[in-house]
Amino acid sequence: MEKTAGLEIGITEIMRLLPHRYPFLMVDAAKIIIPEQEIIGYKNVTFNEPFFQGHFPSHPIMPGVLIAEAMAQTGALLDIDDEKQSDTLLLGIDEAKFRRPVVPGDRLEMRVVKMKKKLNVFKFRGEARVGGQIAAEAVFTAMLVPRNR
Repeated sequence: MEKTAGLEIGITEIMRLLPHRYPFLMVDAAKIIIPEQEIIGYKNVTFNEPFFQGHFPSHPIMPGVLIAEAMAQTGALLDIDDEKQSDTLLLGIDEAKFRRPVVPGDRLEMRVVKMKKKLNVFKFRGEARVGGQIAAEAVFTAMLVPRNR
């Protein structure tokens, strides 16, 4: 798949590119803004998410760590190896801030920008929004590793 500006990536392609599956696949769709530099991912948050059973049953809120995971998975789509010869592993999360709750019915929009790359290590800045409001932001470090390690 050639990653060009404006390219929309659907769930079938996301599942081909990322190893994550239910209940841990946190990106439903994505759109390349600048190839290999900037991407927007989308997560439609529904009450059927398994984590809402315990977080919290009477007042469901998406866990912040899963919002961060959604941003990290979105960033992984920027530099994923199309031939599936490698996976992206999260190495660190810095400067994480959670600004508003994400609840069932929200559409999470994750904008991720690559800050730098050195060999097979990447640094990304992510921002998750709901209805234009910042819900979370963080800086991620990730590494490409061979799939059959």
